[in-house]
Amino acid sequence: MQKVTNTSYTMKLLKRLLLLLIVIVGVVVYLNYPKLNIISGYAAKNVASGVFVAHRSAASMNQYDNSAPLIKIASTEVNESEESASSTVYGLMKRTAVYRDGLGAVLINDDYDPKALTIRPQRHQPVDTIPYPYGQAAPMDTVLPEVDMDQINKALAIAFAEPETQKTRTLLILYKGHLITEKYIDGFDKDTPILGWSMTKSVLATCYGILEHQGKLEMDWPAPIPEWKDDERKNITLNHLLRMQSGLAWDEDYTGISDVTRMLFLDSDMTQAQRDKKAIAKPTEIWNYSSGTTNLLSGILKQQFRGHQEYLDFPYAALIDKIGMYSMILEADIAGNYVGSSYAWASTRDWARFGQLHLDKGNWNEEQLFDASWIDYITTPTANSNGTYGAHFWLNAEGKYPDVPRDMFSCNGFEGQHVFMIPSKDLVVVRTGLAEEPYFDVNGLLSNIVKAVP
Repeated sequence: MQKVTNTSYTMKLLKRLLLLLIVIVGVVVYLNYPKLNIISGYAAKNVASGVFVAHRSAASMNQYDNSAPLIKIASTEVNESEESASSTVYGLMKRTAVYRDGLGAVLINDDYDPKALTIRPQRHQPVDTIPYPYGQAAPMDTVLPEVDMDQINKALAIAFAEPETQKTRTLLILYKGHLITEKYIDGFDKDTPILGWSMTKSVLATCYGILEHQGKLEMDWPAPIPEWKDDERKNITLNHLLRMQSGLAWDEDYTGISDVTRMLFLDSDMTQAQRDKKAIAKPTEIWNYSSGTTNLLSGILKQQFRGHQEYLDFPYAALIDKIGMYSMILEADIAGNYVGSSYAWASTRDWARFGQLHLDKGNWNEEQLFDASWIDYITTPTANSNGTYGAHFWLNAEGKYPDVPRDMFSCNGFEGQHVFMIPSKDLVVVRTGLAEEPYFDVNGLLSNIVKAVP
């Protein structure tokens, strides 16, 4: 009789524990279910772009690029014939991204109509015999005696010393417009497109510098947003937007559901998210980094042209193809707007071309693409940024990197994508990878490189 009672008690206890476990799992799923949409969306978009833009394998994208916490729980499959990738999290929240030639990959939703957007940017890739970086021919085999190559090799060794933590993928150094060195891990080479993430912001901003040089707009113009004309937002200028000091509300948090993750992984028209935000301060009173602001600027850029084709063509005709960045792809959202905040892909060599253009103050093969004063503008520190931000470019004005010249400015992207420009040293340094500070030491890398040149 005692044995039966103990067995009955044990069964009741197990049932209660099982019920408690079911309740706990249910609560966890309920609280995190909306996040699954973001997780599977990130995974699908990343793999689709990696496979169909960068021509990498789905296995490599899943193993490395989607290995971040939470993202790695997604399962992603590629459909080669449909040029798409689909992801789920434990079989839930299926999201699909499709590739469109010339416009990159995009997460689709109920708004997606594959027949709605048929135009594509027109590209121009003339053949030339000019050595890299100013042309498409092989780099000149030039020996610059003033460069300490032992020191350069030391810097390279440091950058790739700890592959499991630093996760450096590529590194390239230009000095005085000459390729000094470049290094790539297995699976990457000089032609492999790399996602720049927020380095894309600097590309979008440069389009504004070009339009200003062409006399088509000025930075102190009010932002042309009809919804703002009757409230306090009417005082926001293009300058305020480029400096991230508009005073508009925005939550740039990638750890959960926020303004930026909703925009990148849920919105059909990414130019609207920041447009709809209320002012929380007057322009210049606060500095608030916002990917929504850059995509709003992408929408404003589109307003400068008579038609969608002209908008799609402009960044390539006036900048990207003009300097030979033929590997670069600007990805667009469902509505056909360039996702200027995050989605430019280009080879390491082509990212370096972009840096060299800025080191040369907009002059490319004797053609002035933007005014030399544009560099002064983008490198002037923005109020309340602690000297770290100019106009869509990052700065070292107050010595964030203490052993690097203060005139260094850069394009920075998620997971440690960088184009560093150091005018006083005539250097462009490109580093790409899957880890950023503190795992990757920016100050250590650059300080070792600058020691190698006069």
